[in-house]
Amino acid sequence: MLKIVKQPIDKIALLMILLLSLIIVGLIVNSKFYGAGPRVKDFSWQSKSVGSQDTAFILTFDRQMKHESVSENIKISPPLAGKFSWAGRRMAFTLDNPIPYGQNYQFNLEGASDLDGRKMEPYHSQFKSRDSAFAYIGIQGEERGRLILYNITQKIKEIITPADLEVSQFKFYSSGDSILLEATPRNRNIANLRNLNLYQLNLNQDGQKKPVLELLLDSEDFQNNDFDLSQDGQTIVVERVKRSNANNFAIWILKKGQEPEPLKASGGQFMIAPDSQTLAIAQGEGIGLLPLKKDAKPLDFLPQFGQVLNFSRDGRAAAFINFNRDRKDLTFLRSLYYVNKSGVSKELLRLAGSILNCQFNPQATSLYCLVTKEIPSQRAKEIPYFVKIDIDTGKTIPLISLPDYRDIGSSLSPDGLVILFDQVVTREGNSFKDTLLTNAGEEILDSSLWLLIPPLDSQKPSSDRAQLQELPIRGLRPQWQP
Repeated sequence: MLKIVKQPIDKIALLMILLLSLIIVGLIVNSKFYGAGPRVKDFSWQSKSVGSQDTAFILTFDRQMKHESVSENIKISPPLAGKFSWAGRRMAFTLDNPIPYGQNYQFNLEGASDLDGRKMEPYHSQFKSRDSAFAYIGIQGEERGRLILYNITQKIKEIITPADLEVSQFKFYSSGDSILLEATPRNRNIANLRNLNLYQLNLNQDGQKKPVLELLLDSEDFQNNDFDLSQDGQTIVVERVKRSNANNFAIWILKKGQEPEPLKASGGQFMIAPDSQTLAIAQGEGIGLLPLKKDAKPLDFLPQFGQVLNFSRDGRAAAFINFNRDRKDLTFLRSLYYVNKSGVSKELLRLAGSILNCQFNPQATSLYCLVTKEIPSQRAKEIPYFVKIDIDTGKTIPLISLPDYRDIGSSLSPDGLVILFDQVVTREGNSFKDTLLTNAGEEILDSSLWLLIPPLDSQKPSSDRAQLQELPIRGLRPQWQP
């Protein structure tokens, strides 16, 4: 028999329980039959600045979605090509090509539905790609011999090294927020031409307002020459000569947080592979592949090649030069070879001139090369020109020829859309005082900077010719910021 509750407080409590129960049941029923639609819980690129290393974004929903309803209703402006993949409530969109730099993007998703057919709440967001920027060595006034950072997107120019240093060469860290550089004291003369110290220049660190310069390797006991930086930023390889003994010539490795030490190997031109663990170095009549460890044994030797030009970003392919020393019929010809880890080795180009440099596009489907051809009537003179080589077909497309060259420096942009290069004006002889020199020792009088935009069918279907643009700044040895 039901016992009647007589206390007022008990009556109120019972009524509250009944009321809350009804509300909960109502919410459940409403959610089941008339509930709010699905929504986006997280968008990994929301309000972010992304670069060439950002290959995909992720959308996370609050429930399982109909895949086609999402992929068919995503709108990105300007458009980006890519592929969709799913894992539960998470959707990934992987780009077919690196994102073009210097762009603002709008992201919209409307009309998508969950597995029960309920339409989602409209979702709108935005993101942008990194500004298009590069560094170069200045040649005029207070910029002379100093490193300059130029932001093309915002048209901002900034001197980033101190006035008492003259920069000879530099390389960006893959993150783009630091630069490895070699520099010598400003008052240049014969005695200190080789007093090149190695520095790390940190561009953005803990909210700093100005770049911070850190000495990594001095030149007190050793003369520092060429260097390379690993992709992970943890290892530097430097060519060094003992000042008290010129025969003491070796390749040194400098790992982050450790003392520098000589690598038990010698050779000529070298390059660190994208795995950050392997060094490709010209040795005798071939290319040696060495692990970046002091006492490690060689990994391989490629006797058919004399120089490594470039690696693809993923490290699965490389471009080499064969000087054809073993063939009398090709003695005066150089060959460009493409080699990959699947065992493919193919000759892409053979010429009587020089192959100055080659760079893979981000997808490793093409090579952009700066080469020269001899003038028949003037065998000592060569005309430089840029070419695009399709790796699959071997087709070579001439882009543009240049009137002359003196150590042309060129760099392919991170999105693979633009080639940046310099055109140096020189004269023979120099005073060694406050004088910028080419690698051949000629005095640099002037240097212009240029943008070369190759024709890209997927990006510019109406364009069948390369576009050339001179920049309103003067400098040399330009490099794009990653």
